[in-house]
Amino acid sequence: MSSKSDQAPAQPQPARRRFLAAAAGGGTALAGFPMIARAQAPITLRFQSTWPAKFLYQEFAVDWSKKVAELSGGKLDIKMMPAGTVVPGLQVVEAVSKGVLDGGHGLPGFWFGKNTAFGLYGAGPDFGMDANQLLAWVEYGGGKELYAEIQAAAKLELVSFLFGPVPCEPMGWFKKPIKGIADLKGLKFRTAGLAVDMFNQLGMSTVQLAPADIVPAIDRGVLDGAEFASASDDRIMGFPDVAKFYLQQSYHMSNNFCEVMVNKKRYEALPEELKTVLRLASHAASSDMQWKSMHRMSQDFAELRANQKVNTYRTPRPILDAQLKAWDKVIAKFSAENPLFAKVVESQKAWAKRVMFWHNEVQVDQRVAYTHWFGKGPAA
Repeated sequence: MSSKSDQAPAQPQPARRRFLAAAAGGGTALAGFPMIARAQAPITLRFQSTWPAKFLYQEFAVDWSKKVAELSGGKLDIKMMPAGTVVPGLQVVEAVSKGVLDGGHGLPGFWFGKNTAFGLYGAGPDFGMDANQLLAWVEYGGGKELYAEIQAAAKLELVSFLFGPVPCEPMGWFKKPIKGIADLKGLKFRTAGLAVDMFNQLGMSTVQLAPADIVPAIDRGVLDGAEFASASDDRIMGFPDVAKFYLQQSYHMSNNFCEVMVNKKRYEALPEELKTVLRLASHAASSDMQWKSMHRMSQDFAELRANQKVNTYRTPRPILDAQLKAWDKVIAKFSAENPLFAKVVESQKAWAKRVMFWHNEVQVDQRVAYTHWFGKGPAA
């Protein structure tokens, strides 16, 4: 055996080795060490939209879920299924509220039957606003808070993000030319939400039908006309095969927008950073959806005119004026029946009176500039 004097002097233990030894002994010290912390598995949520798989709005829903994944660095993975995967499209709101689904994508106006005030979120009178201007009211004019009140009144356990401006929806498809109010009297017509009452005021016989039933009903003569969404989804549904007169511009849904809803318990269980991601992904998707709508819908509109021989023309001014007068009656009716409806109307009017005065004063007429550069555009 060597003597103590023959042994090599003790070497200082490296700091990392000392840390690992301490961690092995103490157990808990290792958990907070970032270099060797284990990667956290992503949180996966099951969402379903109200849209069929091939619809442009299903694509918009998937775009939103992709932005959530990107902004969260893969920590939150949302599976966005099309309508009918778990429940029929218009049952999404109940399924999310009850926890059958973690979340969903649709339009606020779809839930009109649960509380008429839902119809004021994009599917009602516009008070002179387009979809982006109404979304500004949601963000800065008290619209978010009022929406939460409506959900609570409807006993829906949800947290919602309202976003994604929808371009002004066409008045609809008809089998014959519509030149004035008299041509609407007695027509059997499909629409949805508050617009049912508005069109009924114009003397139409209005019904609600699921998307898959609309075109067959026109083909069989059960309907004389219908409206749904936009040139893009209307093409996919087959409207050009059963009707050739396509009226553009209408006050029935001129400021619609989308909704992502999350089951309230699922949402509250998420880390704060992922709650922020859901909110900011909705803002990002809102801009992207608007830009993509311009691109895709303009292409499909041109295709309808050029290759499917659809007659597109603007809704006659007397019909638009009559729509506004009809809205006055619809607003009065539902405001008298539902205090929340009246509360939302007054909030929207206050916002529109200030913001739209400013907008109309400062925004130059874009149609004049378009005509200068391109004339009146392609012949109808």
